[in-house]
Amino acid sequence: MTWTTTIFLLLLPHLLSFANTGNILNSNQSEILNGDFSDAPVKSQKHPGEVKGRDTCSIPCDITVKLLRDEKHSICGQLQQSLLGFGRSTRKLIRDVMDEQQTALDILSSQVTELMTKVQTLSSEVQRSNSEMYSIKPVQSHGRDCSDIKDSLLSVVPKIPSGIYIVHPENTDSSFEVFCEMDYMGGGWTVMQRRADGLTDFKRPWADYVDGFGNLAGEHWLGLKKVFHIVNQKETRFQLHIALVSHDDITTYASYDDFRLDNENQFFCIHLGRYAGSAGDAFRGYEQEENQDTAPFSASDVDNDGCNPSCSINNRTVESCSTQNNQTGWWFNQCGLANLNGSPEDVEKNQGQRTHILWDTWRQGGVPHTIKSVTMKIRRITTNN
Repeated sequence: MTWTTTIFLLLLPHLLSFANTGNILNSNQSEILNGDFSDAPVKSQKHPGEVKGRDTCSIPCDITVKLLRDEKHSICGQLQQSLLGFGRSTRKLIRDVMDEQQTALDILSSQVTELMTKVQTLSSEVQRSNSEMYSIKPVQSHGRDCSDIKDSLLSVVPKIPSGIYIVHPENTDSSFEVFCEMDYMGGGWTVMQRRADGLTDFKRPWADYVDGFGNLAGEHWLGLKKVFHIVNQKETRFQLHIALVSHDDITTYASYDDFRLDNENQFFCIHLGRYAGSAGDAFRGYEQEENQDTAPFSASDVDNDGCNPSCSINNRTVESCSTQNNQTGWWFNQCGLANLNGSPEDVEKNQGQRTHILWDTWRQGGVPHTIKSVTMKIRRITTNN
């Protein structure tokens, strides 16, 4: 029931009474209300057409006015009391509703607090469980590199499995994971690059090539910083071995007996020793301008390829070797005959330009092999410790 309906029901008896009084005034006393009041008695008069037997006003006018005024005051007083009572009941109702809402909010707040306490307790238990789980994992490195790991474990286990190991090269502040090949040509190889299934995108900016990317157990690039720390340990020398497989499953390799990198300030320039293998020395090429030995590393956003502002390759103007090779990173030099990070995409769009894995000196019938997979790995070959 609305407030308007309630007020109307409270006032209904008074309105009906007031209406009856008004009818009397309209029929018998209209001339009194509209005229001047006096103390003289009003004589009964008959007007033409008046119904015989019906009495006219027999109550003095001053008494009638007083009765009307008293009735009005009574109605106003009753109405005021009703409004005051309604206001008090409304305020009480609002207070009751607010009290109920506050009680509900207090209960809800208590439930939320209890739930948060349970969540924090569960979180603490999970963190403690994780700490206990990780505490039993080996956090100490297995060796300085895969060659060191092989030498240290060979006296303990007869066969060392290939897999992911933790290394901590000398003169570095942190350890990191690498994939060690322990069953290839005597083992002890640290894999710095592997490409096999095309699932890892090698179109990357400079920062990715510096830090590394991909899955160590599959396709990946270890990262120039990590390789630098491994091959620049004191009193060590590392061999670089490149294993290639063609699309028709022919295998070959290229090996360099001394491999190292300069630091990042020198853009990780590559340094190669004597070549051996059956794939040809694509790093050095056939002519001096094709030689990539001592070349700095380049990427799409860091250009060190020697094409300043451009160079001509097979009568084509090339401004960026990385862009020419589908935005991959490598030790380019105008642009060279080797790029083992080349992307196999966009060959048709580039009208036959080679933007795939490239080792140009490995040929059959004068045509370079189409390479399916490649692995670059390094191994310690000399130590005087």
